[in-house]
Amino acid sequence: MHTRRIGDVEVSAIGLGAMPMSIEGRPDEARSLATVHAALDAGVTLIDTADAYHRDAGEVGHNETLIAKALASHDRGGDVLVATKGGHLRPGDGSWTLDGSPRHLREACEASLRRLGVEAIGLYQFHRPDPRIPYAESIGAVRDLLDEGKIRMAGISNADPERIRQARDILGGRLVSVQNQFSPAFRSSEPELELCAELGVAFLPWSPFGGITRAGGLGSTYAPFARVAQTHGVSPYRVCLAWMLAKSPVVVPIPGASRPESVRDSVRAADLVLSAEEIEELDAA
Repeated sequence: MHTRRIGDVEVSAIGLGAMPMSIEGRPDEARSLATVHAALDAGVTLIDTADAYHRDAGEVGHNETLIAKALASHDRGGDVLVATKGGHLRPGDGSWTLDGSPRHLREACEASLRRLGVEAIGLYQFHRPDPRIPYAESIGAVRDLLDEGKIRMAGISNADPERIRQARDILGGRLVSVQNQFSPAFRSSEPELELCAELGVAFLPWSPFGGITRAGGLGSTYAPFARVAQTHGVSPYRVCLAWMLAKSPVVVPIPGASRPESVRDSVRAADLVLSAEEIEELDAA
């Protein structure tokens, strides 16, 4: 497995987004555990989760608990950087709410520590800005958790360039990652990706397959991905991830998965080399 860096930690170039294993349409636990184990067997050393990745009320942290169980039952579980998040909530009715207050973030971090069964969280990310709370207060709470050793590294998610710079300042230059939506269908985070490359901060695209249908094809706008995939004899998903990796060495995609075969296909993207002409074609799609 090729590697990249988040802060001072070397991780697999392709991570695993664990959200699909805990929300609506989730598989049974046995398949979820098999999916995580397939990722570990393939060399994945970065797993992204969050306390809000659950389906029903009363099961906050479902995904964190699942990941902890999967890691504890595999001999490579100790090699994984687990990235989790706080500040987003799911009441259980299908909606998403926000709480970026320092009090909530501290309580959420403590709960995540217990569920993950660790003394310090490898990477803790502020999940999404809360318009009711000044951003500086939310990031200040993350800084305090970092200073106290509750978390080893700090990141942010769903942030624009101004907030990336602000978070970096508040954290005293210790911001290591930005997790934003980025995909063939959603490219408005290009400025954030470019800023992360400039600052040497890891950029973790979430929902990287946006625009690619579950049938394995693409809409007409994204036909170039299908054409390149056919040329290489691989899936459009693999082409999508290889395209992202080619954008900058700070990019570490975290494709979601709930099947072992999906994970195995995704990790092979790190070995797929696209030509300059193919990258140009995909950029213009």
